[in-house]
Amino acid sequence: MTATTRVDAAPLGAAACPHSDRRDDPSAVAAWLFACCALVFAMIVVGGVTRLTHSGLSITEWAPILGTLPPLSDAQWHEAFLKYQQTPEFRLVNSAMTLDAFKGIYWWEYVHRLLGRVIGAAFLLPYLWFLARRRVPAGYAVKLLGIFALGGLQGALGWYMVRSGLVDDPRVSPFRLTAHLGLAFAIFGAMLWVAMSLRAPGIARHRRASPAPCGHARAAVALIFAMVLTGGFVAGIRAGFAYNTFPLMNGHIVPPEIFMLVPTWTNFFWNMATVQFDHRIVALSLAIVVPWLWWRVRRLPNAGARSAANALFAMLALQIALGIATLLLVVPLPLAALHQAGAVVLFALALRLAHALR
Repeated sequence: MTATTRVDAAPLGAAACPHSDRRDDPSAVAAWLFACCALVFAMIVVGGVTRLTHSGLSITEWAPILGTLPPLSDAQWHEAFLKYQQTPEFRLVNSAMTLDAFKGIYWWEYVHRLLGRVIGAAFLLPYLWFLARRRVPAGYAVKLLGIFALGGLQGALGWYMVRSGLVDDPRVSPFRLTAHLGLAFAIFGAMLWVAMSLRAPGIARHRRASPAPCGHARAAVALIFAMVLTGGFVAGIRAGFAYNTFPLMNGHIVPPEIFMLVPTWTNFFWNMATVQFDHRIVALSLAIVVPWLWWRVRRLPNAGARSAANALFAMLALQIALGIATLLLVVPLPLAALHQAGAVVLFALALRLAHALR
């Protein structure tokens, strides 16, 4: 009778203890990270619209704290417009711009920067709260701190990109733009991977991995990331406004001017024909890799992986269709924004499949 009493008392005492370790339930931390992923998704889409509307150079200063508030009076608006008038973009491209037109591009860049500040606060403050409440699972505190550091680096890189268009050239450096875009996807991917791991922490311990399809899925993730980077260069040199035919490029499978620049390596970054051709080749590679991956996964006894593979296959078809439509219609803003949003969704689905197969 005494032994029974002791056995019953232990779990009751543990349940009643208000200071028990709550790291065994990471669902709140996962939900917070998924919310942060949604904010980064919005940031990437707004960043694309900012670029497409040529709004990125409208704010000529980087003031992380003081720049939180937009101009609130006519005098402040005139002051901001006067600073913009001193940029090469105004002098060489927008010299006839009015104050009202300036406000239109200013707001896109302002919202883009404001979202960056919101993401920083939405990440740091809950992170500190979870740490204080001992809700961050063991081994994840440093990972999350690393993601926050990447976010800080992203803000600095964004300003470094903008600065390149405020000196002599009215366009930002395509290298800096692509690095800025690539880092945004890396931050999104890191947060999503950690969130998925926290949502189902025991899955990897209780099922066998699928080594071959897992490697295939990781290759698909890498290829989608490469597609994003080639898309960054397409955007950076505005290569989407040339060769607006499909499947041929102005009547050629391989345009004859693809290596017209000297030295040869410069074609991969500054030649519209080469940059767009590279983007098309990566998309074509994905059109082979992803269906093959889907075929390999479809009969695995892993329902989550099968579901992710189906979604990835369908999203790739939609993303390719959006890319072709954007090209044929010469980069209309709504379609171009949807194409950029589709790249994020495609990347997320590939990560989901790789995570399910790990």
